[in-house]
Amino acid sequence: MSEAIPGRAAIARMRPYHPPLEGRTGKLRLDFNESTLGCPLPVRIALRRLSAEAVSMYPEQETIRHEMAAHFHVRPEQLLLTNGTDEALHLVVDTFVESRATVLLVEPTFAMYRFYSERAGARIKSLRYGASLEFPMAEVLAGLRLEPRATFIANPNNPTGSLLGMKDLRRVIEAARRTLVVVDEAYFEYSAVTVLPWIRRYKNLVVTRTFSKAAGLAGLRLGCIFAHREIAACLRKAQSPYPVNAAALAAAHGVIGHPAYLERSLREFRRSRPELERGLRRLAVRFFASAANFILVDLGHRAKEVVASLARKGILVRDRSNDFEGRGYVRISVGTLRETRRLLRELKKIL
Repeated sequence: MSEAIPGRAAIARMRPYHPPLEGRTGKLRLDFNESTLGCPLPVRIALRRLSAEAVSMYPEQETIRHEMAAHFHVRPEQLLLTNGTDEALHLVVDTFVESRATVLLVEPTFAMYRFYSERAGARIKSLRYGASLEFPMAEVLAGLRLEPRATFIANPNNPTGSLLGMKDLRRVIEAARRTLVVVDEAYFEYSAVTVLPWIRRYKNLVVTRTFSKAAGLAGLRLGCIFAHREIAACLRKAQSPYPVNAAALAAAHGVIGHPAYLERSLREFRRSRPELERGLRRLAVRFFASAANFILVDLGHRAKEVVASLARKGILVRDRSNDFEGRGYVRISVGTLRETRRLLRELKKIL
């Protein structure tokens, strides 16, 4: 009998990532920051119009890529389409981060930054958010003086919801003279803070966006990378020729061609998040200010009990205690106003 072939040493050292991906159908899913409104009507129409020929052939993406470049006010050579933000991050690491290079992270943050960096065999220099979830600017600037290969900043950050302003972002980028700065703007639509125009000036800046949140296309996996044309050309050399499927490309056309549907989603969000904040205050639940479509709450020693009780009622929220040294922090996505009121009713009964 043949022997099992061991994986690379970097893979053996990694901690497994186990997101709760099953058993969520039919429940109120306030655990993954998805849009609970569902995908926009123009997307459903575009998918119904997808021909058998389009599905059976390798997809052509240049036309929609040029349309999306115009939509985002960038040049086509500054934009790459990806199979969700996950593939975007994988591509960035695969292109620029060599084995045993250093990657600077401020944690807790999106787990895929560490995941892909460790997979590449990189060394992780981890800094921590402060007790009030403040960004450790002095420590980051000191870390950048050591010239790590890359640093990743989610803005707003997940799971804290905290936001770096433009002045602080500029300080980081300008301090990173020999470091690639990846600013992940997955929640840009909720914060309206972006460094996207800066890709023309800074050759060390990469910006990522996703259609999985406000646009409601998480199931189709569509993302974007924006970068200076020299960086983008390097990424394009490393990217597979057909990274985005035909359905996702058709859906993208439906989203950018009908901005009113995205605005409808954002209007509902702007009604619902204040309602959630007011309800949490009434229940005397501590929470942190958020610039995204989720709120991190402190449920203390009752966190696991509350998460389990809500799940029995068909409401899913995300226990993030392990990211905060066991403190009972739970992340709650902002659903529709009706969904938020349902959540608050159940929380009141439990608490």
